[in-house]
Amino acid sequence: MGQDGMRGSPVAVSCEGSACRAGAADSRPVRVAARRSRLCPVCRDRLAGELRLLPQLYEECGLLLGGTDQPRERTSGGPLPGMLFNTTASEARSAIFGVLRSWAGVVVDARRAGTARDTVPVLAGFLVRHVDWLAAHPAAADICEEFTGLVRRTRRVIDPEPLSRVAIGECVEAACSGELTAMVRSRQAHRPAEIVCSADPAHQWLGHDWLRLSRRLAREDTRWLSAADIARLWGIAPGSVYRHASQQSWRRRSRSGRTFYHDADVRETLDRPARPA
Repeated sequence: MGQDGMRGSPVAVSCEGSACRAGAADSRPVRVAARRSRLCPVCRDRLAGELRLLPQLYEECGLLLGGTDQPRERTSGGPLPGMLFNTTASEARSAIFGVLRSWAGVVVDARRAGTARDTVPVLAGFLVRHVDWLAAHPAAADICEEFTGLVRRTRRVIDPEPLSRVAIGECVEAACSGELTAMVRSRQAHRPAEIVCSADPAHQWLGHDWLRLSRRLAREDTRWLSAADIARLWGIAPGSVYRHASQQSWRRRSRSGRTFYHDADVRETLDRPARPA
């Protein structure tokens, strides 16, 4: 008889994914692991998404090897003479390759699967194909923690500015169980916020696209935005917001002493293609 007293009834097991365990630390509900897995569908898809993202991060670090702190366009022949070598980017690439190779070796040994070639895209793709096996592995919690930490550290190498992360909700793409997060660069107000999906790196949008996303999530017809919201989402100066509001006669309403603008008017102005000078 099962532990729940019902013969043949599966016992609910809490998800061991790093996101769910972090939520438990913040007193948020922990999702239940899928059948024959130690991860819930969201954390399983997040692991797969991080594996798919690693080849891209590996390439972006490669563009930093010439010593800069921003990705550069690919050039032939390597760094120019006298150019500094970016050790941090090189170490990040080595870490990505090492972790992927290590876990690919575990899968090959345990499953007698075909040996994956030692390139980052091939190793990552190999692990994505075996992600359900990884999700059911006794070390699933460590696997999630390792890949989540690897992605986080590599992103800091590529973009060392601290990001403010704001949880938005479930991904709006069909059949995607990922969760959306808005990432804002507080020191670079000219750069719009980015919205990324935890499960699929192809699901990403700029901050002002959130207005369209929010309708798909909340099914609301109208949203009202503050000047600060508009400046952050479109990456423009607050003064420009007030100038556009005045010149284009944006609809507005006041709430608790603050002015909010109709999102349709804002998008009509700021999403309009720039006219040639």
